[in-house]
Amino acid sequence: MDLPLAHFDRYLAGERQASEHTRRAYGEDLARLSELARGRDLDTLTPTDIRGFVRRMATKGLSPSSIGRILSAWRAFYKIMKRDLGWGASPVTGIRPPKRVPRLPAALTVDSAEGLLNALPDDEPLACRDKAIFELAYSSGLRVSELASLHLLELDLAHALARVTGKGGKTRVVPVGGAAVEALRRWLLLRPQYARDTSATVFVGRGGRPLTTRAIHARLADWRKRLGIAEPLYPHKLRHSCASHLLQSSHDLRAVQELLGHAHLATTQVYTHLDYQALAKAYDEFHPRARRKE
Repeated sequence: MDLPLAHFDRYLAGERQASEHTRRAYGEDLARLSELARGRDLDTLTPTDIRGFVRRMATKGLSPSSIGRILSAWRAFYKIMKRDLGWGASPVTGIRPPKRVPRLPAALTVDSAEGLLNALPDDEPLACRDKAIFELAYSSGLRVSELASLHLLELDLAHALARVTGKGGKTRVVPVGGAAVEALRRWLLLRPQYARDTSATVFVGRGGRPLTTRAIHARLADWRKRLGIAEPLYPHKLRHSCASHLLQSSHDLRAVQELLGHAHLATTQVYTHLDYQALAKAYDEFHPRARRKE
């Protein structure tokens, strides 16, 4: 191993006390740096060299997150080389990976969402609980963490409302749909069979403890298998479905932002990409210049 790379590895093992896995990952990223240098000393590389690498890797299909991870490793390397070996300015300074293309949130169709919820049985207590969880997730667009932490005193079924605590400890009041209200009422009648006296959360497990986010994921995965559903299912997909279906019907981005508890409208705007087909259909039907009249 070249002296600078060996020195950095000793830094990782000693000062950083990095794991073998971390050291191996850094080694792989720095091997790319050596390939880029093509025999030149690593302290002679320039920002132009680094930018060329970024462009080539992007062209080859390497994801922005992977490129970002490599650049981060290189920054750490040059920082230690400057500190310990007196190297000059890092050629990686100020260089960023390509912008990530926003991933469209996966959502069920309206028919698929209704089919799933209608297919869930409520003939035994824990099935009632699961149905109430998933009805509420789809009805009110709750995060899985919000479902798990929801307290009894935060439910107002008489007025079909719930007060939830989201990211950053921020609370918001959300409406609860009629199907979710009925499912919650059925579960709350059965809940005392399982809940311990000290438990205040709405959803508890067989042993009476609050249901965890992992358990909610597992329950939906189990129902997907039992119902023979091929499409991937996870709690956040119900939240995405709620948002996209509401937006398709109301076209009220601000209302969807409030429902989901997004701090910034830009976060909510990703759901507008899901509605292009409906928008095109409406445009063709109603815009006076969309097409030649018969």
